[in-house]
Amino acid sequence: MTAANTKHIFLDKEHPVLWRALNGLGLKVREAADEAGLDQRMIELLHVRISQINGCAFCLDLHMRDAVKAGETPQRLAVLPAWRETALFTARERAALALAEAITDLPDHRSMEHEEAYARDHLTVEEYSVVSWLAITMNAFNRVSITSHHPVRAER
Repeated sequence: MTAANTKHIFLDKEHPVLWRALNGLGLKVREAADEAGLDQRMIELLHVRISQINGCAFCLDLHMRDAVKAGETPQRLAVLPAWRETALFTARERAALALAEAITDLPDHRSMEHEEAYARDHLTVEEYSVVSWLAITMNAFNRVSITSHHPVRAER
């Protein structure tokens, strides 16, 4: 392997038109989330959880800070990987988290149906659709950042 082959390729820089298109989709999904009544705190909670599952350090760094700015508590962020084991999350949040996790993990058919049914019991059709789109786009952003090896810079 040559030195040229070890340099990371930033997909967003290599194809900025595609990156802008993905960002445009992300903005449209946020608009739809606002219209559906999902507050910024829930949106960021979902972004953090999806990024935890995918192991995207860049997105975790970004969305943890955004979650705190949106009013999320350090306690809830700390226990987010174990949200099923605590009563700190509302039924609506739990439904959104379950759906986002199912879309991210793509479990077996029976498990997916179970999570979708749980989400349908606690989310409106509009909320269900928006949470799904949030998960789909966050997964895309995670994959771009992971593939590009976007660095996490130390806070100053």
